[in-house]
Amino acid sequence: MKKRRIEWAVRELLVGLGQDPESDGLRGTPDRVARSWVEMLSGYEQDPIQVMKCTDGADGFDQEYDGMVVLSGIPFTSTCEHHLLPFIGTADVGYIPNPVGKVVGLSKLARLVDVYARRLQLQERLTSEIAVMLEQATQASGVGVRVRSVHQCMVCRGVRKAGVMATEVLLGCFRDGHVRSEFWNLCGE
Repeated sequence: MKKRRIEWAVRELLVGLGQDPESDGLRGTPDRVARSWVEMLSGYEQDPIQVMKCTDGADGFDQEYDGMVVLSGIPFTSTCEHHLLPFIGTADVGYIPNPVGKVVGLSKLARLVDVYARRLQLQERLTSEIAVMLEQATQASGVGVRVRSVHQCMVCRGVRKAGVMATEVLLGCFRDGHVRSEFWNLCGE
């Protein structure tokens, strides 16, 4: 990312808003905002394939386990690409390993959510990207991802109402009603 360019854009925004970027309260704001954007959009600097690898370079652990693996309530903050405002929520991520697939370390699921959440996003795409990459990385028999969040573009402007948006992507055996119900149950529903 081009931090200097971001600073310049923030300075121009302040001037466009009729503010003096050199005033006591705003001095340093372009730098602070630029650093925060670089941090909030750090997912572009990460390769999700590398995030899913174990530290020894393996793609996962060979494990004879055919039950469902679920990590629920993973907190995240993302940025709506339409309004550049945050949406904040939780993700539930689950999969069922298949005999030729891999079981990944649990922290990989949380890291995968962060890689995609720390980009300009749509919630629907965020949900799909997590599911597809998890399926690719593990060769799972099925994958389920559910994302629930509150969008500040709805809260702070426009309709000015809070509501929880929920999206889900179900791949493979997770499309079966019984497997989906088990996933929701393990997620705390």
